[in-house]
Amino acid sequence: MCFPKGPSAAENKAAAEQRVESELAQQSAAVDRAEAKREDITDALSARESRKGMRGGGKGRRSLYSASTGSGFLSRFR
Repeated sequence: MCFPKGPSAAENKAAAEQRVESELAQQSAAVDRAEAKREDITDALSARESRKGMRGGGKGRRSLYSASTGSGFLSRFR
């Protein structure tokens, strides 16, 4: 009985080329997603800082009293 020995050299070469192309496409897509995510994070952080009106992006000092509403930390736990 004669059984085939497997794929030919040309088939193996074609499969290897397709594998390389696939890996390049996946890598390119991953880079594009990472750049888009980085831009989204930067936009979100800059919008957050501008809403707060703070320059450093930190929490800053907060008073225990809230003059505008009277509902600061101390008034909550009296």
